[in-house]
Amino acid sequence: MIFTRGVSLTNFLVASSALGFQVFVLYPWHKELDAGFEELKREHLKVLDAVGNSLSVQQQKTFSDKLNEIKREPGPRSAYFVAAHTSRAGEAATVNDKLVPAKSIQSTVTVSQGTADVSLYARYALAGAFCCAFTHAILTPVDVVKTRIQLDPTKYSSSLYKSARQILQLEGPAAFLTGLKPTIAGYCLQGAFKFGGYEFFKAQAVDYLGYSTTADNRNAVYLTSAAAAEFLGDIALCPFESVRIRLVSQPTYANGLIDALAKMAREEGLRGLYSGLGPILLKQIPYTMATFLVYEKAVQTAHAVVDRESLSAAGVTGVNLGAGLVAGLAAAVVSQPADTILSKINKDRGQAGEDTTRRIVRIATELGPRGAFTGMRARLVMVGAMTAVQFGIYGNIKKLFGATDGVELK
Repeated sequence: MIFTRGVSLTNFLVASSALGFQVFVLYPWHKELDAGFEELKREHLKVLDAVGNSLSVQQQKTFSDKLNEIKREPGPRSAYFVAAHTSRAGEAATVNDKLVPAKSIQSTVTVSQGTADVSLYARYALAGAFCCAFTHAILTPVDVVKTRIQLDPTKYSSSLYKSARQILQLEGPAAFLTGLKPTIAGYCLQGAFKFGGYEFFKAQAVDYLGYSTTADNRNAVYLTSAAAAEFLGDIALCPFESVRIRLVSQPTYANGLIDALAKMAREEGLRGLYSGLGPILLKQIPYTMATFLVYEKAVQTAHAVVDRESLSAAGVTGVNLGAGLVAGLAAAVVSQPADTILSKINKDRGQAGEDTTRRIVRIATELGPRGAFTGMRARLVMVGAMTAVQFGIYGNIKKLFGATDGVELK
């Protein structure tokens, strides 16, 4: 017991230390690297400008076009194209001599660009971690009521208000904060992977397919990027979600997050902590795919009506709130059946000799189509509000962390 609890506590401390190191050490360092990279890029462009004076008029025109393209799209490619547009051997040799330092510059630029990319996605991850942890935390009371309705529909009314009053009368106001700590810890990790991963996989699609092809297939890119990011996030989230549901369904199960993690790990092992992974994947992946796709489409529709450049900061936040609300409602409907199954599967242990797949099938059969949508109204309120607030503040948090250079498909 002491060993298990010690391992859980150690993991928590390691994760907290890593997050603190990222925020207070790596982030300032990356800002310095970004500034150094910009200075290096300016020096590199000066060299290329000097080289342009030795070329013919036509070559200078081609050179100028390419140079302007590089200035608009910063990258490590500028060391390559000059020789490609210099036809005479003598000119190529002259250019090569002038660009001898450019090879070492290119290596430095490549490393700096890679470091800047890591810094960018780390900042997206931090913004996502804050938004998800914050929005799930403030909606913990709604989640408690929703989970109770799903787990015991005969005891609790389908009405969110009536069920909340019943819990308040029987257990007091403290019951509405049951599972708050695992909610914050789990969704902090999940949000980091979800938002940081989504931006990362979108950028990878552009690098692999090219911008034009990616933009032409943006819906597939949105869905694939969201699914891949959410898969990673769910691996991190699952143990905390299992503990949260166990605490909500059995308030006396353990005394807090660490105690609950240790007890569940001791009694049920890794299998118990990840018993809900299948339903979480079935719930969260469609939910996140629908969320990002509908959100992107809603934002594009809004900007087709109102020019983005003319919007104030409050206007941008308003667009994000509205698009987030629409996305949240759509995602809530898509993921509701899996959410109900997840609540059921984490309420109690499975039957002897019953694997996770059989358990999911048994619970789904017992629920039926109507039972699978138990607590739908409560979840619409919770997920709609949560997603609206999440996207409403995400843009501002990104700016705060300096994460403003992500891929935008038009």
